[in-house]
Amino acid sequence: MKARTSKLKRHTFETRISIRLNLDGKGKSKIQTGLPFFDHMLTLFAKHATVDLDLRCDGDLEVDAHHTVEDCGIALGQAIAAALGDKRGIRRYGHGFHPQNPFTGEAYVPMDECLARCVVDFSGRPFLVWRGLDKFSQKISDAEKNQDASSRFRFGLAREFFQGFANEARCNLHLELLYGDEPHHIVEALFKAFARAVDAARRHDPRIAGQLPSTKGKL
Repeated sequence: MKARTSKLKRHTFETRISIRLNLDGKGKSKIQTGLPFFDHMLTLFAKHATVDLDLRCDGDLEVDAHHTVEDCGIALGQAIAAALGDKRGIRRYGHGFHPQNPFTGEAYVPMDECLARCVVDFSGRPFLVWRGLDKFSQKISDAEKNQDASSRFRFGLAREFFQGFANEARCNLHLELLYGDEPHHIVEALFKAFARAVDAARRHDPRIAGQLPSTKGKL
C-alpha cells in the first residue's frame, strides 16, 4: 500500500510552520510551537490518532498566541488533506469509543469530570459545529499565570484551531461538550475525541478497496 505521507511549509508575516506527517504512523511526534499547553495537545493528538507528526511553528507570540494556534490548525488540515489524497478506500466517517451509531462516527472521550464528543466526515465540505463550549472563556490553567500574557493558551483559541483545520481538511467537524468544568480537561477531551475520530475516518476499509466512499464519484 502506498505510504500516505505529506510535508509542507507555510510561511506568512505572522508564522513560519513546517510539518511532516505520516497518516499511517505509530503515534510518534515532535512538536514545537512556543506554547507548552498547545504542544501537549498536538502531542496527544498524534498519539491517539496513531499518526506520526513533526510540527514546528515560529509565530509572533510577542503579539498574541492567536496566529500560532490558528495557523497550525490550517497547516495540519492541509497536511492531512494532502496525505489522504483522493480518499479512495477510506472509511470517511470517524468513530471512537463505543459509538452509539457506527455510521455517524461518534467518538466519546471522558477526561475526569467532563465528557466530549467529536464527529468527523472527510466529505470535501468544510463545516465546524461547536456546541456547549462558548461559556468557557477562562485561561487554561492557573499555572500559566506566571507566563507572559502573549504565550498563554486561551480557551477560545481551541475553536480557532479546529475552524482552521476543518476549512483546510475540507471536512465536517462537530465538537461538543456534554458536560464538564475544568477548562484544561475540556480542551484535552476535545483533542482526544478529535484524534480518535480522525484515526477511524482515515483508515482503509477492505470492503471498498480502491473505491470512493461517496455516491457522487468525488470527495
